[in-house]
Amino acid sequence: MKMRFIMLIAVCFASRLGSAAETTETNRPVLANAAKSMAVLDDHQKLGPGDRVTYRVVEDQDEPRSLTITDSGELEVPYYGLVQAAGKTSRQLAQEIKTLLERKLYYEATVIIAVELVNRTRSTGKVYVTGQVRNKGGFDIPAGGESLTVSKAILNAGGFSDFSDKRNVKLIRKTAEGTKTFEINVLEIWEKGKLEKDLVVQSGDLIVVPARLVNF
Repeated sequence: MKMRFIMLIAVCFASRLGSAAETTETNRPVLANAAKSMAVLDDHQKLGPGDRVTYRVVEDQDEPRSLTITDSGELEVPYYGLVQAAGKTSRQLAQEIKTLLERKLYYEATVIIAVELVNRTRSTGKVYVTGQVRNKGGFDIPAGGESLTVSKAILNAGGFSDFSDKRNVKLIRKTAEGTKTFEINVLEIWEKGKLEKDLVVQSGDLIVVPARLVNF
């Protein structure tokens, strides 16, 4: 009788172990797919003060939260605290928060961050326009929305002066490899609609509009 009872307990225990193993195996593909989702987060647009993002940790199984980046550029991460967010992409910020959470609170944290609303009143830097334009100076590059191109930056500078060379506008850009100079025919962009040649400016770019060699 005792032997049968012991055998029955052993069978039940083995059955429970089998169920636990099956549950673990069932959850693995789900967690694996969730982890992959971080790879598709935006890695281009930089976040800034006033931007609103949706935030969630997949393993919590909670609804996404709507969070706003503070004026000082920080994000209040639930259960953790303030994390610097300005100047980082959604993917960069999510990866950083993942590391912080796994260091103190989670065994594994799949952090999902997506831009919900861009604060269009902030800028992502300045582009400088000089030479034959009506208003030389530095102009803000707005965050989000339509990209600022060379021809639009010139319009922001009041447009060409009477003696400008619209065919040989120069865009000077500093890169890690050194200074690069691009020549842009703005007249061709405007008159022939070749918008693909209208380069998008980056923070710190310098646009130089030369004077025509012959005035007519």
